[in-house]
Amino acid sequence: MRVIISAAGTGGHINPGIAIANKIKEKEPSSEILFIGTNRGLENDLVPRAGYKLKTIEAFGFKKEISFKNFKHICQTIASRKDVDKIFDEFKPDLVLGTGGYICGPVFSMAIKRKIPTVFHESNAYPGRAVKMYSKKVDEILVGFKETKSKLEGCKKVVVTGTPTKIKKLDISSQRKKEILEELGIRNDLPIVLVFGGSQGAQKINEAVTELVKLKKNENYQIIWATGTKQFDIVKESFEKENIYINSLKNVKILPYIYNMEELMNIADLFVCRSGAMTITEISIVGKPSIFIPLPSMSANRQEDNALVLKKLGAAKIILNKVVDGKKLSDEISDIIEKPKELEEMGRLASTIAPTNVEEKIYNELVKMIKK
Repeated sequence: MRVIISAAGTGGHINPGIAIANKIKEKEPSSEILFIGTNRGLENDLVPRAGYKLKTIEAFGFKKEISFKNFKHICQTIASRKDVDKIFDEFKPDLVLGTGGYICGPVFSMAIKRKIPTVFHESNAYPGRAVKMYSKKVDEILVGFKETKSKLEGCKKVVVTGTPTKIKKLDISSQRKKEILEELGIRNDLPIVLVFGGSQGAQKINEAVTELVKLKKNENYQIIWATGTKQFDIVKESFEKENIYINSLKNVKILPYIYNMEELMNIADLFVCRSGAMTITEISIVGKPSIFIPLPSMSANRQEDNALVLKKLGAAKIILNKVVDGKKLSDEISDIIEKPKELEEMGRLASTIAPTNVEEKIYNELVKMIKK
């Protein structure tokens, strides 16, 4: 099997592509896989690190505004089809798979022109621009949520597979949990709220949690808080301006980045986070309640749509980015954390949408597409 995977920009686009590539190599070790991205996104780090080849082209997302810069980007993206043409000539793919990002435009345009089998994987509840644009032209669309199917009417084939993720449900012993918390300097007798906003952090979440901690609203629970590497010093300085030092905070552990996320997601009682498609999938797998603060978007509220999947089940609450502050967040956390039965039920409801055998399902669909 010779597969081109088109993925660019964020980990939410690239990591599913890598997970699918890993499954293909596991099933068919002789397979050849090539990623196509840009020279600006996380693919330049993540793809080579995973052991795959990456070819880059000059492609950009289109904005509605009229400007010289936007016009230039449109011209560069159109011109990039020559580079894609050359890549296809050299690699000779059996199938082209897209997992997200504007890079899919020129890549899928060429694949469709050459009549090469094409498959999209859409992680979000609301389809991205590239998926919407090519939805009726590609051979198949694989989706992370069943809710997405209704937004893709008229397509040749849509299959619900779930979204690939590294996070798994773990059976962590009480002794191991105690060890993990001791390493963090966290007690073992209070509920744990896990706060994160992605590798880059989320400013509004960090500001709200900072306010909450300064107001000493977390007397009855503990916070493990990943600020993001770029915002750690900002958070630290915010406390130090009031002569508060983060290492002496009560019931709080502040980290720039969490490396053992799988373990912490399995032992935490409640999450406060953004609502990217990958995060929603991971939360459903570990079966925990959440408070989502969706990342707003001018074009489409994709993260809010993702969060609504769990909210409608009764497994999560939502605070919009524009209104979140320390008091609102504190009230929502307390309302959940102080009701153990509700906490448990929310977690159970989240687990009802946990996908199973995701990579296997996707691999089987790709094989059927090539044989067809």
